[in-house]
Amino acid sequence: MTRTSPTPLGAPADPAPPALRAIVTGASSGIGAATVRALRRAGWDVVAAARRLDRLTALAEETGATPMVLDVTDQASVDAFAARVTTAGPVHALVNNAGGAFGADRVMDAVTADWERMYDVNVLGSMRMTRALLPALRDGGQGSVLFLTSTAALAAYEGGAGYCGVKAAQESMARSLRLEEAEHNIRVIEVSPGMVHTEEFSLNRLGGDQGAANKVYEGVEFPLTADDVAEAVAFTLNAPHHMNIDQLVLRPLAQPANHRVLRG
Repeated sequence: MTRTSPTPLGAPADPAPPALRAIVTGASSGIGAATVRALRRAGWDVVAAARRLDRLTALAEETGATPMVLDVTDQASVDAFAARVTTAGPVHALVNNAGGAFGADRVMDAVTADWERMYDVNVLGSMRMTRALLPALRDGGQGSVLFLTSTAALAAYEGGAGYCGVKAAQESMARSLRLEEAEHNIRVIEVSPGMVHTEEFSLNRLGGDQGAANKVYEGVEFPLTADDVAEAVAFTLNAPHHMNIDQLVLRPLAQPANHRVLRG
């Protein structure tokens, strides 16, 4: 966002510039909800989008964001959302956060439905949203598209072929889009976190098994939090618009590599 110098004492204050407007998908929990909070603190006008209206409503009451129901896996939902959100005002940033991992099976035991679900929400969902909102982002004069990927895009591991694949596909989409949209003054940013302890990620991946989900973080005193990642997202979007932070990788200190985690 544009930074201005302090107004001299006694001088009339200039009118406040209009807030930049961001759309955050997957905003009902975890990193998405934390990103809504971080952007609102930084002065953004935020549309919080997800499937669960009850959670969005509570988040809106807390932050002042605008809640809007959205299913990124449903083209009709995306089309209706895009029409509604663009009618309400300009769009300056799209945060493609909706996603997730489903299953941790090795390739020999891969569950087709898990892979299809991951590709639909992570890859095709990001594509649908980006395609639908690019005209508005161009028209806004200084657009940004941010992809929330993962260090899973950078290195494979046993049981991770499906998730690593979808995050690598998102990474490729971001890099292609950067080449395509720079001439339209659109930044394309990728934020790639490592181990993040959120309420739902591992629980969803491991079929709702809370005990198994707890073991993922067992002995790790300080994994990343949703707030940590949200602050990184806000940092990239709040940078001067001529600065494109192509990729920001962040891990907990206890995770020096995808396959190596220090546990107490």
